[in-house]
Amino acid sequence: MFQLFLEFYVHAFAVLLPAGATAIIAIYALRAGLPRRMIVTATLGLATLFALWHAGAAAMTEAGLIMPPPTLLDPPYVMMFLIGGAVLLWALARLTSAGRSITDTMGQDVLIGVQSFRVMGWVFVLGWALGAIPWQFALPAGLGDIWAGVAGYRAMRAVNRGAPDADAMVFRANIIGLADFAVAVFTGLITSQGFLHLLAQDNPNIINAWPLGLFPAFFVPIFIAFHLLSLGRLRAARHLPAAA
Repeated sequence: MFQLFLEFYVHAFAVLLPAGATAIIAIYALRAGLPRRMIVTATLGLATLFALWHAGAAAMTEAGLIMPPPTLLDPPYVMMFLIGGAVLLWALARLTSAGRSITDTMGQDVLIGVQSFRVMGWVFVLGWALGAIPWQFALPAGLGDIWAGVAGYRAMRAVNRGAPDADAMVFRANIIGLADFAVAVFTGLITSQGFLHLLAQDNPNIINAWPLGLFPAFFVPIFIAFHLLSLGRLRAARHLPAAA
């Protein structure tokens, strides 16, 4: 029963999250005043990328190819998706002229507000409660995702209100979010079958199995890319000259 729920849950977010990101790109491409052809190309290009990425990640997850490597010499496919996907999205956003024009138009309310969706990680806590996911991963990763989602939402609200501590809250939300991912990766490795399997020997983690494997292979890179864009915006703002 829980497996069926997971498949429905993951499939739902596999549609909602990339669709939301694509819609954001389309809206801010219009606001940036880009030529119609460039707007269509950017939007359809990103939608195609997400579709191919999801198909590849799903196929490899179902085939068991994104499990942690059994030895140090085996290729870490899951990390290729996680880190490589985040870097690819960041590069498209900041190293292309269309990407820069679009993301420069976005405010921190959008860049950090996307992290609100991180509360989707509550499903790990549910998995622990049902005995399907070891607590050593489920509690820090699940509660950390909820904390990151709430922090992102509060930072977005602060930006929209023009609160004097908005930048500090945005920075804090980014640190919480990235730290949560670091903890999740570490606890995922030590509780899953592979060369670092130290805990949960009797109940190995299923975070890299189908369908939860789409979290590290598809969802997490999108969130990391927005973290990088948000932190870049904070850094750029600190270097702007003060208004006369």
